[in-house]
Formats: sequence, structure tokens, C-alpha cells
Amino acid sequence: MGSEYFHADISKHIWETKYRFHDGNVIYDRTIEDTWWRIAKSLAEAENKNREYWEQKFFNELKDFKFIPGGRIQAGAGTGHQVTLFNCFVMGTIQDSIESIFDNLKEGALTMQQGGGVGYDFSTLRPHGSLAKATGTIASGPISFMRIWDSMCATLLSTGARRGAMMATLRCDHPDIEEFVSAKQDSNELRNFNLSVLVTDEFINAIQNDKDWKLVFPISNEKDKDQHQTVIRQWSGNVTPTPCRVVKTINAKALWEKIMCATYEYAEPGVLFIDRINDLNNLWYKENIAATNPCGEIPLPEYGACDLGAINLTHFVQHPFKNDSYIDLNAIKETTSIATRMLDNVIDISEFPLPKQKQQALNCRRIGLGFSGLGDSLIMLGLDYGTQSSRDTAVDIIKTICYTAYYTSINLAKEKGIFPSFKQEEFLAGHFISTLPNDIKSKIKKYGIHNSHLITIAPTGTTSILANNISSGIEPVFDYSYSRKVLELDGTQKEYHLKDYAYALWKSINNKDTPLPLQFTTAKKLSPIEHLKMQAAIQPYVDNAISKTINIPENFPYEEFQKLYLLAYENNLKGCTTYRPNAITGAVLI
Repeated sequence: MGSEYFHADISKHIWETKYRFHDGNVIYDRTIEDTWWRIAKSLAEAENKNREYWEQKFFNELKDFKFIPGGRIQAGAGTGHQVTLFNCFVMGTIQDSIESIFDNLKEGALTMQQGGGVGYDFSTLRPHGSLAKATGTIASGPISFMRIWDSMCATLLSTGARRGAMMATLRCDHPDIEEFVSAKQDSNELRNFNLSVLVTDEFINAIQNDKDWKLVFPISNEKDKDQHQTVIRQWSGNVTPTPCRVVKTINAKALWEKIMCATYEYAEPGVLFIDRINDLNNLWYKENIAATNPCGEIPLPEYGACDLGAINLTHFVQHPFKNDSYIDLNAIKETTSIATRMLDNVIDISEFPLPKQKQQALNCRRIGLGFSGLGDSLIMLGLDYGTQSSRDTAVDIIKTICYTAYYTSINLAKEKGIFPSFKQEEFLAGHFISTLPNDIKSKIKKYGIHNSHLITIAPTGTTSILANNISSGIEPVFDYSYSRKVLELDGTQKEYHLKDYAYALWKSINNKDTPLPLQFTTAKKLSPIEHLKMQAAIQPYVDNAISKTINIPENFPYEEFQKLYLLAYENNLKGCTTYRPNAITGAVLI
């Protein structure tokens, strides 16, 4: 029973190994329908009344993968296990002391042990070679301490615990930025981290005007102000701008060149436009963000968490591959409304590894509702991912999801109350909120809102395969068919043959010799600019951020590659990640 929902062996395998609820030999989820009922019942427990009504509503959206909650929700909801239902966290500020460093290491280990990935900003650690006045010793710098985190993460993996991925960020003006940029060029270094540089508007301006660039670090002792050249910077971990001593002056273009070369040759580090992230943060009045979750789709404050779910767009394509095909936006509205409520309920039923994480989630009630299957849906609609018509369709979809989610959260505020950190005047003055329709803003003014943030586009890698190998998140189709080796429960590897959802559907309704229509395209066939344009088209309607990989051909000219990141900045993106085949991470990214 329930096997009719799986079109591929690998989808069933993903369910059985990652999301099916069993305790030893005792199996509780006999079918995938049992899994959906378990999740629906668990989320409905957050309702004060009409629980059976909401349980049925939630099940209807989960059924047949119409709405796909984050993996932690699917694995943990309703099991009674002491696990978090949040995929990822940004951890607390690491103060520049041994005590704080190892307290944060412990918090990270506890969080990953419960299934959460973690993000850290290491900019608060003094640079390599600095004198630690309290002990008279020389500081080893942030990269040396990142190695301790990396070892901890590897140890958790070796003990059989679910490994949480890690994100490390460092400011573009930290004195150790050059070492950070090259840190993963050794195939044995920091393999459990994703790296991103926090790029400021001031740095971009210095690059564009070929200026010198000061590498600095906050002054901890007032007496030191007179002994060093100082500048004022908005530094990580500080609410207000702080005096920083100038450690070194380099050419801005030279540093940018090192970042670009590393990214071109080794696919890291990524780039986060941190000033834009903070300028567009709905909680700009109380947060200074300096890190994201491991895939970059949610910039978060200290102890902030990712509460993720994706609407499966392939479910809403009517008459696929026909001349009268269309995307049912009214049906997307209905699913968005219920999915928003479901993700909000996650906050109330989840366990949290740390009390500070629970408090942060309850104060802001951030959620990250997005979509998956965009690439497949565009193909089913007869649209080429790289064209303007595809981008227009994607905008119609994300605008519908965004506005509906905001209306839903306003209604939740009327029913369940506003989120505790809401301040009406400041919230409405936010740059993102100012772009919303006047009707939404007037309702927020009158009723408040239940959630601080609502929209994100996450990668949905594993859950997309679970949902019969639909295209992941915002990405185009990776390939029509390919093989993938997967770890079995007994530790052996098995090779599965995967077919893309839209490709399999086309083959099922057409003669095997019928040529594929022109809209069938893949990630590698699209130009990097076409990738970037899709991300830029959607970003104005995403109050969190977008996880998007821009695929770069191996023979793509470096001179053209460099331009992409500045183009991403000019197109108002919050960050940029590219992937070009390389000797360290390989030729294929799946």
C-alpha cells in the first residue's frame, strides 16, 4: 500500500532510509501515507481548536508530495524523538576568548547531534599573529579554530549521528581574509564547511574605483585608539559601528581577484552581500546579521533557525505539454495558505537543541516557504528556462506565494497574535515591506503580522528526489537521466538510475521515438547569465534569500566569470554561488 506514490526505486529508498518512522525492528510508518498522517497529526497538535479539521487539511496538502516539508520535519514530527524539526541554525557570536570559542563548539555539537546544520561568523576572532594581552600569547587566527569545528563535525559523522553541514563566513576586511579565501584549496582542509565571504558595499565601491582596502579588527582597549590608525566599521557581533585598528592595507581589486580566482578554480568561497542582507532584513531594527545557514537561503541572527518547506509546482501544471497548458495560481494560493500555517505550527511543536534557539524562534517566528520543481514545471508549460517568458512565469508564481503568505500571516496574527519582536512603525519602514502591495501594508498596520519572515527558496535536494525526482528548488533540470550511487542501510552502495520527472512524464505520454521539444534544457546547457537572471527575477519577492548554483562550463573564460559576481551585485542579489568543475570537488554537482 502507498507504493503507487513512488514512480522510482530511489524515491522509495529515500523514504525508507531517511523519513520512514521505525524504532529498531518496529515499523510505525507502513506506507508513505502513514508518514503524511503522522506529520499532519503532529502539526495539528499546535492548534487550539479544530485539530481534526486541520489534520485533514494538512494531510491533503502533504499527499502525493504536493507540499514538501523540510527533511527534519518529515523525519522527526510525531516520532517522540528528541530531535529538532529545524534544518539549520546560525549559532551565537563567538567572543574572542578561549572560553567562548569552546562554549560555541559545544553548542554546535549539541545542535548537529539533533540533526541541525550550523552557520558561524568567525570575523569576531582576532587575526593570526595578534598578541593576546591577557596571556601574552600569539593568536592563531580564525582558520585554526575552524579546523576544530571541522574535526568535531567529522567525528559526529563517524559515530553514526546525522551530520549537519556547516557554513563559515568571514568579513572582507578581516586581516585573515586572504587565508580564508584559499583555505579549501587543499583537498584535506575544512571539508565539512561551506565558505562565504561577507562582502560590504564599501568593498564593492573600492573595487569599482580601484582604491586601497584596509584590513581591520575591532579595538578592545580604549588606550589602543591613540596607538593605531583607526576606522569605524559595522563589525560582526556589535549592534553599533565600532572603532577598528588598521592591520594592513591592500589593493581592493587584488583581494577581489584572489576571491574570484579561488571561486573559479575551486568553487569556493561563495559571496554574501552582507549590507544588502541587513538593509532588506524585515527585522533591521533589532538584528545585525553576519551569517547564513549552510546553503545560504536564510540569513539569520544569533541562534536563528530555518523552518523550511516547498510547494511542488509540478502539481499545479494543468494540461502539461499541451498548447493550452497553464499553471493554476488559484490552487497555489490555497496550498500556500495552508502550508504557511503548517510551517508556523512547526515552531510550537519542535524540540530545540538550545534554549536560546527556542527563544529566538518564538520571538520572531521566521519561516521559509518556497517552491520546488520550477525547472520541470516550465518544461511542462512549454517554456525554455533561459527565456524571458520563463522568468515572467516564475515571477507570477513567487509573487502569488509571497503575497498569499503575507495575507495568511496577517490572519494568523488576528487569530493567534503578533510575533513578540514586532514593532509596527519600524517593521513597516523596512525596505522589503515597503515593496509589498498597499493593501498588505495597511492590514499589517491594522492587525500586525504573525511571522517576521515568510519566503525562501531552498535547495530541496533530497526531498526533491523523494518527490519522484522533480527538479530542485529554483534550479533548472540537472539532467534527463543519470546514475547515482546511494548508501544502503547495510552500509553498501547501490547504483540507481534516475529519470527527471518532466522527462519521465513526457516519455510516458509520447511515442519513444518522438523527439524532445525545444524547451527541454538542462543546467549545463544554459548560460551563466541565464542562471543569474532567473535568480534576479525572483529575489524581489523573497524576504529571506535564495539558494542557487550558477553552473559554469569548464572552458568558460575567466574574464567573463569575474563579471558575474559584480553583475549579481548590480542585480540586487543577496549572494552568489557558482560551480565550475575542478580537481578538488570534481566534475559533477548534484
